[in-house]
Amino acid sequence: MDSIKYCNEVMARLETLMYQELSGMAYWKCEFIGTDFIRSQNIQGKSVPEIVENCARAIKAAGITGDISYKTSPDGIMLKLKVKNCIHHAKEVLVKEEGVAPYICPIANMVLDQIHERLKYETSYLSKIAMDEENKQCLLYMALYETGDKIGQVSDWLKDDEDRA
Repeated sequence: MDSIKYCNEVMARLETLMYQELSGMAYWKCEFIGTDFIRSQNIQGKSVPEIVENCARAIKAAGITGDISYKTSPDGIMLKLKVKNCIHHAKEVLVKEEGVAPYICPIANMVLDQIHERLKYETSYLSKIAMDEENKQCLLYMALYETGDKIGQVSDWLKDDEDRA
């Protein structure tokens, strides 16, 4: 039996049912899914790039993903991850096939968790998951708010985005 396939199928069904049951509001309750692994890795860093690079290294070394690259906006509000060959990609495909836009990403949750834990950012959120099913790749767009006075600031997320269609 393919245990990864089985787990992705179970997670996809749960994610879809939860979304439908909570009338589309489930994504506000899921930011801790996936964080147990990364909290056990003793990630260190004093800046967003250091945290992202160290999280990516640990996630890749564990075999959870292939390459992870990232980009931040000049104002520091947008964080974009490009994640290739993630073991959770099949789950996202199944959720999408059920008519629900993917909204839970353990990889994004891990990185955001460590930004909060290590850098004490006020808040953040996963804004968008853009999937490339053919290449088994996801683009994850996240907003980072270091302090309360930055909450509500907007960033031109797609300006100069090489992945913009």
